[in-house]
Amino acid sequence: MKHNPGFLALVNEAKSRVAEIDLAKYKEMLAADEEHVLIDVREESEFAAGHVKGALHLGKGIIERDIETRVPDKNAKLVLYCGGGFRSVLVADNLLKMGYAQPVSLDGGWRALKESDLELD
Repeated sequence: MKHNPGFLALVNEAKSRVAEIDLAKYKEMLAADEEHVLIDVREESEFAAGHVKGALHLGKGIIERDIETRVPDKNAKLVLYCGGGFRSVLVADNLLKMGYAQPVSLDGGWRALKESDLELD
């Protein structure tokens, strides 16, 4: 997908503050049984079309409103994914501003996850 320059500038600025991992690192987390909350930040229709089994759905449009109710522990590791890793970076940046200590964006997002051997719904 071709993105607009203003959007890419916003994403690149957020990337300077946000931790990112790729699919290989995420699989290492799973293998190590590292405690985390996997959050799908895509739109409702994207989530309904397919998602990682067990992922919490909090779309980019509502996550800031609902995250403190759904994940009140601000020290919890939050692994966020979207379609490719751009929207999840923006969400992670906002969660940092809200006091969450460990938001992580999954680079490659759903495109990488659906090609993985992870269980999907």
